[in-house]
Amino acid sequence: MTSTAAPLDLLLLPTWLVPVEPAGVVLKEHGLGIRDGCIAFIGPRAAAMKLAADEVRELPGMLLSPGLINAHGHAAMSLFRGLADDLPLMTWLEKHIWPAEAKWVDEAFVRDGTNLAIAEQLKGGITCFSDMYFYPKVASDCVHSSGMRAQIAMPILDFPIPGASSADEALRQGIELFGDLKHHPRIKITFGPHAPYTVCDANLEKIRVIAEELDAAIHMHVHETAFEVQQAVEQTGERPLARLARLGLLGPRFQAVHMTQISEDDLALLVESNTSVIHCPESNLKLASGFCPVERLWQAGVNVAIGTDGAASNNDLDLLGETRTAAMLAKAVAGSATALDAHRALRMATLNGARAMGLESQIGSLEVGKAADMVAFDLSGLAQQPIYDPVSQLIYATGRDCVKHLWVAGKQLLDDRQLTRMDEQQLTATAIAWGQRISGHSE
Repeated sequence: MTSTAAPLDLLLLPTWLVPVEPAGVVLKEHGLGIRDGCIAFIGPRAAAMKLAADEVRELPGMLLSPGLINAHGHAAMSLFRGLADDLPLMTWLEKHIWPAEAKWVDEAFVRDGTNLAIAEQLKGGITCFSDMYFYPKVASDCVHSSGMRAQIAMPILDFPIPGASSADEALRQGIELFGDLKHHPRIKITFGPHAPYTVCDANLEKIRVIAEELDAAIHMHVHETAFEVQQAVEQTGERPLARLARLGLLGPRFQAVHMTQISEDDLALLVESNTSVIHCPESNLKLASGFCPVERLWQAGVNVAIGTDGAASNNDLDLLGETRTAAMLAKAVAGSATALDAHRALRMATLNGARAMGLESQIGSLEVGKAADMVAFDLSGLAQQPIYDPVSQLIYATGRDCVKHLWVAGKQLLDDRQLTRMDEQQLTATAIAWGQRISGHSE
C-alpha cells in the first residue's frame, strides 16, 4: 500500500481509524502514514511499525477521521455572534443584520472576523469550510495564511454590497479572483448568488454562463423558509427551485443551501440534476425556518452535506455538534429511529461535503493518495465510556473539546488543542474590541 522509496514524514498510530470510505468501517490498531502532504500508507499496526518514518506519533484512546467539512457559512459574521437573537429570518436580516453590515463591514472587519472563525473551526475539528461573504479576496488571504482549506463564494445580489457596487462588479471580481487562485492547492473560488429573492433572472443567467465557462460551482440559499417559497409562487406562479432549473443552474456543481421546503417536484429536480443540498439544522431551528427532510433526500440518492451557517444565526461554528443535531433531527422528521445513523452522519460531515464542493478526489475520506486532512478526537474521557462503537460515541457523546490534533495537507494546525499558526489570545482580544465598538461601548 506504500512505496518503500522515501521514509514517511509522519506515522500516526491511533486506537481507531475511521476512513469513511469504505462506508461503516472502523479499523482498530492500524497506522496511517503521510508523505508530502498526502496519505501514503494505511495498514495494520504491525506492518506500519516496519516502515521508516521521520516521526512516529502514538494516539492512544483517539479516533482518527477525515477532517470535518463545514459546507456553508459566513465566516466574518462571527463578529456579529449574538447581536440579534431570537428573531425570524426576514426581521433578523432586514432590521438588524443588513443595517449592521452596512455600518460595520469593511476589509478589517472581514479579516478579523474570518480569522476568528478559522481559529474556532480548527479547534472544532474542521479542516475545510465554505464561506460566502463580502470582500472574498480578504477571506482568501486569511485562509492562505492559516493553512486551512476553503471554498470561497463571491456573493452576488441585485443591489450594492460592501466591496461591490453592483452585481456586474461582483461578477467581475469573482472572475478575477477565480483566475488568481485557480492553481491554489487549498482554496477554491465559486459564485454565490445570495438567494432567489435577491437575484433576478438576468443576473442568474450571467452567473450560469460564467460558471459553465470556468467549470466553477454555484453556492446559493434556496428554499430557506416556507414564506420564501410561498411569496415566489404568489408573485410568479413558480417555485424558486423550478425557476433555477428553468434557468439551467441546477446540476452537480450547484450547492442548494437550506432546502427546508421540498415537494415531490422539487425532489425530482434535485435527483435528476444531481444537485447537492447543504443542510444547516441549527440555524434553521433557531430562525424557525423549517426542517430539511434529510432521510428522504438520502434515500432518493441526493448528496446531502452539512453546514453551520454563520455564527450570527447559529451561534457557534461547531460542526460536530451540528452533525449530532442533524442526526437527531433526521430521526424526528422521518419518524424513524434508524434515519441518519452515526456512520452516515459522519459521512455527511466529511465525504459528502467534499463531494458537494467537487473535492471528493482530494479530501473527505482517509484513502491512500488523498490529501492528509485529518482530525484526532480523544475518546478516552469519562463521558465516552464504555466504547462499543467509537463512531456512535463520537456523534452522540462527544463535544468539540475532545478535538486533540488536526492536520491539513499533512501540516499540523492544532497540536494538543493548541493552534500552531494562530495567536488565540490576540484573536480573542480583537473580537472583544469589535464587540465593544459595535455595541457602542467604545468608539
